[in-house]
Amino acid sequence: MTPSERLEQLMAEASVSLANRSTATTENWSRLNAICQSQTNRACVRLLMACLLAKLDRSDVDPRKPYTEIGTPDSFSGRGYDEQFITRFVQSHRLPCNPTTAFLTPVLRNINRPLTLDVKLIGKPRQLYADTQILLHEVVEGSESANNLLLDIIRILVGMRDERLARLNQLQAELSAGADALPLSAEATVALIQQHMACKYSSRLPVLVVAAAYQAVAHQIGERILPLQAHQAADEQAGAVGDIEITLENDEQIRTIYEMKQKVVTLDDLDRAIQKISGLPNRIDNYVLITTDRIEPAVRDYAAGLYETTGGIEFVVLDCLGFARHFLHLFHRRRAAFLDSYQSLVLDQPDSSVGLPLKETFLALRRAAIVLE
Repeated sequence: MTPSERLEQLMAEASVSLANRSTATTENWSRLNAICQSQTNRACVRLLMACLLAKLDRSDVDPRKPYTEIGTPDSFSGRGYDEQFITRFVQSHRLPCNPTTAFLTPVLRNINRPLTLDVKLIGKPRQLYADTQILLHEVVEGSESANNLLLDIIRILVGMRDERLARLNQLQAELSAGADALPLSAEATVALIQQHMACKYSSRLPVLVVAAAYQAVAHQIGERILPLQAHQAADEQAGAVGDIEITLENDEQIRTIYEMKQKVVTLDDLDRAIQKISGLPNRIDNYVLITTDRIEPAVRDYAAGLYETTGGIEFVVLDCLGFARHFLHLFHRRRAAFLDSYQSLVLDQPDSSVGLPLKETFLALRRAAIVLE
């Protein structure tokens, strides 16, 4: 049985026995719950899942040795199990875990010794790391079963997922019940987007703001947005030049490109943009860099000067909220359509791009804004 098949087998068992508990002791059950449900640390649960899966896949390994640098026959690559099997598993089942491996976090990278009880992992909350080490030690001692611990982890995560999905459905129902309310003003809509973008793990949202704007007025302006690429996919690997690509209706040629930056845009960023579009089969009209940070006057001026040096391609650097504000006032009668499009895009994103808490937060913010308005 492959590691992926074993995970799916455990998921099938967990799904029909969510109320059950397989962990041997109440104390270890409490440790497992704390690890799975911690809101401040999501690395330990993936660390534990990867180590337990490795033990199930290879009975000869020591689950406390998830580093090949240890150099013993019973060591293994925890990062390999985490990235190759756990990532796909948690994403396909929408489990509330970090989208990336635990082994690149500062606490867990560059370790070359077993995670035995005498090793103090300096992370927060410190007790969470200690609990993880205790559970791995219990597996080695035979006091706990790797299969039972991993089964209970999946049960807990499925329960957390289902609770969040239920809250999402409830919030959507509440919004639908208020569908006849007065649409939010343009400024209230900007404030709502600003609050949402201020949340953690919101790097995907600027893309969705621009995409929602084009979706809301596609028929009016005769332009359409090409399908969005996966979040954090390299442009060249995804076959895209920018984060958003715009064409005219009934035309496949890219006319406008948007690139998102969550930092101050530099002159080098503009020079790289010129290099990227040089390989396009057709000439574009606009290249727009959207930033969530400040815009330096020298960068703004340099972008403006590229129109002549590139022979008529317009370059501009805009701030994300400024873009949204101008759009909502320019197309004032489409502000509700914009917000509906943004909501659909947020909810339709994979959880690895926009997590369930961020989706839930938007619905709650929009509901609160409607009540206040």
